Amino acid sequence: MADPWLHIIGLNEDGLAGLSSNARSALGAAEVIFGGPRHLELADAGPRGQAWPIPFSVDPVMALRGQKVVILASGDPFWFGAGGSITPHLTSDEWRAFPSPSTFALAVNHLGWRLEETHCFGLHAAPFSQLLGHLHKDAQLICLLRNGTAPAELAAWLVAQGAEKTEMFIMERLGGPNQRVRHTRANAFDLTDVQAPVAVALHIAQNAGRANAPGLPDDSFAHDGQITKQPIRTLTIAALAPRKAALLWDIGAGSGSVSVEWCLAGGRAVAMEAKPQRCANIATNITRFGLAQQMTLVEGKVDPTRLHDLPQPDAVFIGGGANEALVKALCDLLPQGTRLVINGVTLETEMLLAQWHARKGGSLLRIELASAAPLGTMRGWQPARPVVQWSVAL
Repeated sequence: MADPWLHIIGLNEDGLAGLSSNARSALGAAEVIFGGPRHLELADAGPRGQAWPIPFSVDPVMALRGQKVVILASGDPFWFGAGGSITPHLTSDEWRAFPSPSTFALAVNHLGWRLEETHCFGLHAAPFSQLLGHLHKDAQLICLLRNGTAPAELAAWLVAQGAEKTEMFIMERLGGPNQRVRHTRANAFDLTDVQAPVAVALHIAQNAGRANAPGLPDDSFAHDGQITKQPIRTLTIAALAPRKAALLWDIGAGSGSVSVEWCLAGGRAVAMEAKPQRCANIATNITRFGLAQQMTLVEGKVDPTRLHDLPQPDAVFIGGGANEALVKALCDLLPQGTRLVINGVTLETEMLLAQWHARKGGSLLRIELASAAPLGTMRGWQPARPVVQWSVAL
C-alpha cells in the first residue's frame, strides 16, 4: 500500500501498550491526532491532539487532507466507530486502519459467550426501544451506553418492559488496568458509581418485548381507528415482501403501522399522511418503536408531482385513497420491478383495482374476515368489511 495520509487506529483502555508496532509508528509520525478526550489522553497526544467537534463532524479531518493525520477510535473503528464515517469521503489509497479488539469482543471473552450468538448494539444516541425485538428468554445482548447513568436507565426500562429478571453485567473500562465488571439484575439495580466508557451485557431471563413476526396487535400502535388491522396488515406485509434496507413508500399512512412493520423487518420507509393528528400518531409510533433512523414522516397531501422529489422505492403501499390519477402516476414513475400493493374497501376502489389488474396483471385478492362476538346470550360471527388487495411487480 502507498503511504496514506490518514491512519485510523483502534485504541483500548490499555493505551499504547495494546497497539501494534505499525500503529505506534503511525501515531508517532502524526502531525495531528483526532479523538475523544479519553483517547487523546491514553495516546499521550499532547499538543498534536484535537478533540472531535460537537456535534460530530469529519470536516476538520478532511480539511487536513495530505498531512499526516491519525484518528483514534475505540477498539474496532468500523463497529459503531469513526472509521465508517470518514472512509466514504476517501479513496482506498488514502487511509489505513489498525483495529484493536472491539468492546464486544472484550466483553464476550470475559463472559465466555459466543460472539456469533450475541446481539450487539450501539446505544450512545439510540433509544432502548431498539432492543424490543430481542427480549426473549436466554437472548444475549451487549449494549454500548453513552455515560455512567445510562445503565440505571436501562435497568428501569427493562423492568417496564416486563424483563425485570434480566441479568446485567456492568462492564466499565474493559481491557485496561481500571477494568471493573459487576453483576446484578434489572429489578435489583442499585449501582450509583458507574464510570464511562461502559458497556452492559444482558442475559434475558424471560420472554418480554414484542414478537418479531408481522401482525402486531393493533393496540401496539398510536392510532385514531384509521389503521390497517392486524390480519390485513399481516397479509399486506407478506405481499410487499420486505427485504433488508429496501425502501417503502407508504401513501396515506394513517397510523404508519405498515411502515413500522416493514422497518421492523429490516427495511426503510417514507410514511406520507395529510391529516395533522394522524401525523402526530405516526411520529409517536416512530419513537415508540425506535425507528428514527429507518422511518421518515412526510406531512401533507400526496400530490403525484411531489413523488419525483423522493428517493426511488423498492415497494409502494396505498392503504386508502387510491385513485386513477395516483395509480397512473405511480405506474409511469416507478422503475421496473417495484412492488405495488393497494388495499381498498369501497366499491369504487374495488372497480379501480379490477381495471388495473386487467391491465398490469399481478394478484387480486378479496379478503373477508369475521370475528366471534356476543349474540344475545351466545356468540356469533361478526364480519368485517371486505378488503380487496391488488399486488403487482411493475
